Amino acid sequence: MSADVDKTLVTVATYNEIENLPKLVEEILRVAPEVDILVIDDNSPDGTGRWCEERARGEPRLRCLHRPGKQGLGSAIIAGMQYAIQHGYRYVLNMDADFSHHPRHIPDLIAGMDRPEGPPVDVMIGSRYVSGGAIEGWSWRRHLMSKGVNLYARILLGLPTKDSSGAFRCYRTERLRRIDFERVRSRGYAFQEEILWWLKRAGARFGETPIVFVDRRQGQSKINAREAAAALWIILCLGLRNLLRR
Repeated sequence: MSADVDKTLVTVATYNEIENLPKLVEEILRVAPEVDILVIDDNSPDGTGRWCEERARGEPRLRCLHRPGKQGLGSAIIAGMQYAIQHGYRYVLNMDADFSHHPRHIPDLIAGMDRPEGPPVDVMIGSRYVSGGAIEGWSWRRHLMSKGVNLYARILLGLPTKDSSGAFRCYRTERLRRIDFERVRSRGYAFQEEILWWLKRAGARFGETPIVFVDRRQGQSKINAREAAAALWIILCLGLRNLLRR
């Protein structure tokens, strides 16, 4: 199935999100009726994938990509990017399935790609850390950890962005074509920083627009200490590559 070259694909990675996904899909289509949605489901035992298939039969803007099991958030986002490239979308916009990224911000992310006040950007980040951005529902420890990871990535990777760890982003698919996804090391949460690093090396321009991030409404967070440690290690390795100019 081909898409209009000016169209945006919204990608949502899911694993056990049956409590959130039905409401999320309807809200996305309400605030941004011009977009298509791709749900990338990792064989959720709670029926998330089955619901997507059933809903897609009556909704031509909804697509479902089923994978055999949990393969990581970064891997799911890459699958969505590759789908967008292969099907001719102009932009691919990734967001979480749990309403921590509210669909009301989607129009601002898309509009920010071609801002009248400056040159077009290749990545527009829904940022918690620019003026007007905020986080609701986090403890002070989580705030501190998030800001620390962002500072760590900004220094080691030379990223110009204030929020390099958030997943709510709109990408220009033409720029993504320059990325060799086989070389992307992270398939977990460090993917967010790593893909920005690769895009920076490919000459991408970045922008940030404020969002209000709200801790998940339903279900359980997927990140754990092992994932967090792996993310820090991958960022360190990429930083060393920066120093070696490889």
